[in-house]
Amino acid sequence: MPGRGPIILGVTASDAHSVANQLIAHRLRAEGYTVVNLGACTPVEEFAQAVREHPDTLAVVVGSLNGHACDDLRPLPAARAAGDLPCPIVLGGNLSVGSHKDGSAEDRLRALGVDHVLAGLGELVPLLRELERRAASARAPRAG
Repeated sequence: MPGRGPIILGVTASDAHSVANQLIAHRLRAEGYTVVNLGACTPVEEFAQAVREHPDTLAVVVGSLNGHACDDLRPLPAARAAGDLPCPIVLGGNLSVGSHKDGSAEDRLRALGVDHVLAGLGELVPLLRELERRAASARAPRAG
């Protein structure tokens, strides 16, 4: 289990909520992942810079509690197109503002380039394990 990851972790650019971010970092480290925690108020470019510094990144995990993820991630398509964020992007938290939830938020996030939108924190570690399995399978030599 030691040496898993690295996982780039952060909270969207306009979101200063940091408690959940710290708890997630702690949980991922307990699971054996190397966590590069960028903390709160992280713009897309900082995620991209962290991935450039850690080219073996398994995933970028982004939290949003204030509900402004769609706005904060507007630069994501350009970063993905430039090859700056080639790994899976995972987002969890509150996807829209207000008590009435916008059902189109997940579709808009996927259109921006988010690969996985989590309904709850309990989905994160199983997803990361699946991403590890896929990465290992992609690296394995093909018989033929």
